[in-house]
Amino acid sequence: MVKMNGDTVQLPGWGAVTTRTDYYYRATLDFDGVFTQYAHPKNSSVDETWSIVNNNFVPQNICMEIISDLGSGYCGYNSYCSVQNSTPSCHCPPKYALADPQNPFGDCIPTFPLGCVLDDGSRAPEELYEFNRTQSIDWPLNDYGTFTPSNQSQCEDSCMHDCSCAVAIYRDNQCWKKRLPLSNGRTEPKDAIALFKVRKEVRPGCSRNEVPPERVKSVVLGAVLGCSAFLNLLLLVLAPLILLKLNKRRLQDVVQNPNIFETNLRSFAYEELKEATDCFREELGRGSFGVVYKGVLKSGSKNVIAVKKLDKIAQEGEREFRTEVSAIGKTHHKNLVRLLGYCIEGSNRLLIYEFMSNGTLASFLFTHQRPNWHQRVRIALGIAKGLLYLHEDCDVPIIHCDIKPPNILLDDHLNAKISDFGLAKLLLLDQTRTLTVIRGTRGYVAPEWFKNVPVTTKVDVYSFGVLLLEIICCRKSVQMEADQEERAILTDWAYDCYVEGRIDLLLDNDEVATSDMGRLQSWVMIAFWCIQEDPSKRPTMKKALEMLEGFVEVPSPTCPSSF
Repeated sequence: MVKMNGDTVQLPGWGAVTTRTDYYYRATLDFDGVFTQYAHPKNSSVDETWSIVNNNFVPQNICMEIISDLGSGYCGYNSYCSVQNSTPSCHCPPKYALADPQNPFGDCIPTFPLGCVLDDGSRAPEELYEFNRTQSIDWPLNDYGTFTPSNQSQCEDSCMHDCSCAVAIYRDNQCWKKRLPLSNGRTEPKDAIALFKVRKEVRPGCSRNEVPPERVKSVVLGAVLGCSAFLNLLLLVLAPLILLKLNKRRLQDVVQNPNIFETNLRSFAYEELKEATDCFREELGRGSFGVVYKGVLKSGSKNVIAVKKLDKIAQEGEREFRTEVSAIGKTHHKNLVRLLGYCIEGSNRLLIYEFMSNGTLASFLFTHQRPNWHQRVRIALGIAKGLLYLHEDCDVPIIHCDIKPPNILLDDHLNAKISDFGLAKLLLLDQTRTLTVIRGTRGYVAPEWFKNVPVTTKVDVYSFGVLLLEIICCRKSVQMEADQEERAILTDWAYDCYVEGRIDLLLDNDEVATSDMGRLQSWVMIAFWCIQEDPSKRPTMKKALEMLEGFVEVPSPTCPSSF
């Protein structure tokens, strides 16, 4: 190893390198936290890959090695780690899903409501929950209650009637109750049973409390015959008063919320959105801000909508929420997803967007068949134009903070539209720390997020550089494959190909893209400028767009990383 001052240090147990003339060597801190040395013969066939020089530092079962009271462990919170063929992987428990589908090592969240404040006590827990039983899984550091001796039935009953209990572990006549978030999850050879408390499936329809048709019919007939005359008289008396009060309330809303006229956003009722989405049935996607559902309005020109249920919302008042939504509503650009309206009822905060028929850029790019090169070029230019608008053409510059393929949507004509912009201030964060709290997704996060420095629009430029390489190569920024370790990190592999003069390797026999080698060479260089470790070396989005369109010459990039 070479220190910052130039001194060379021999790592213990690695052995001296005596054949450096015959091999290339590299050492990386891999995604699993193991610092590993690799070797690759200089005179080798194309199919030969990097091999591990010394396995002494690689644990046989890393799931059992990484355990700590702080942090989530090897995998994210509420997930568990398993090893097959010496390869670790992370999994979500039954009826849990990844908070970020693009991060297989990230947190898992329940796909059903769970907790002490969700039920009013009018129904027994057995009516709401059931247990999903799984063998040989444990979260050893999350016990908050235990009792022995016990049998499995008693263990389930104790967890069922404890609103804090999310999962119970039963083994050897002992019961351990655990609450969320769960950490250090792993599979264990011990004969343990994990008892996951999950919500029972809701039958079609929004309510479980169905009234027999015969009873409904008799009640309706009685009400009509007994109260018709009285109601008609009452309506005649009260109608003028009701209209007067409604007009007064509308006038007050206009005075208190002038942004409604400025943005043309519609305020939706929660029940209206619940009906439009068929009780939030069809999920389009989920991310760090919440879950998106498909909906259909009964009236209006924009019949099909996308409804985002926000979670982790800052505990701010109605006026503050309206102000933030108003700022989003004032953005108008062909490469931004249009916000149509919002909903504020109690603790519910929802945003209503135009529906994008062709889904996300991730589903478009990462398929077995590469999309057309010219379509990819148009998509990349559209994203750059949308970011430039957010950074320089809005009344107040908007930093997106999470540019990645799942946040780029495609319309009927495959025009790229950026989504989730302007939502940073709606998260559950201390607003005085929004410039220092790490945001974004693994593989797209700029280095300055990990330093105690203010964050600028250059974090979006960094993410765009990674995204541009993904569009060029049609692969994810982090892609762990056992037989291609050197290609795991796209930015590193792409720069190696560039230095060796083999950027054609990035295209995987894409003949159309290869025929556009001039643009390809230029765009790869632009991507490297965008992902420079030093933010001051990165171009602005305006400069990046000018280079992408060929109006400005692209200089040779320096190595993006100092490592």
